[in-house]
Amino acid sequence: MLIYKIFRSDEWDHLQAEGETLGAPIDLSDGYIHFSTATQAAETAAKHFAGAEGLWLIAVETKPLGDDLRWEVSRGGAEFPHLYRSMTMQDVAWATPLPLVDGVHQFPEDMA
Repeated sequence: MLIYKIFRSDEWDHLQAEGETLGAPIDLSDGYIHFSTATQAAETAAKHFAGAEGLWLIAVETKPLGDDLRWEVSRGGAEFPHLYRSMTMQDVAWATPLPLVDGVHQFPEDMA
């Protein structure tokens, strides 16, 4: 199963340059890296990244994350994936720009 992380360009650049990251400022303050499922990602973008340009959608396969990935209740009682270790470039299945068109982020049609 793929889960998704939305990064600003500088956060994505940092991960590529350093090979690992503890995430965005919210991740650092919460002590884990926030992810979304395919069905949660658009709402996450609208809630936390409204109007933001220069975003990247990063896909990560859950199986290799093992016990470091925990599903915890968050927004609206839904379970969200949280990673309790650094995220590495080896974790990245793929990455793509997340363009903003008419104020709405455009997600890939083939997200699973």
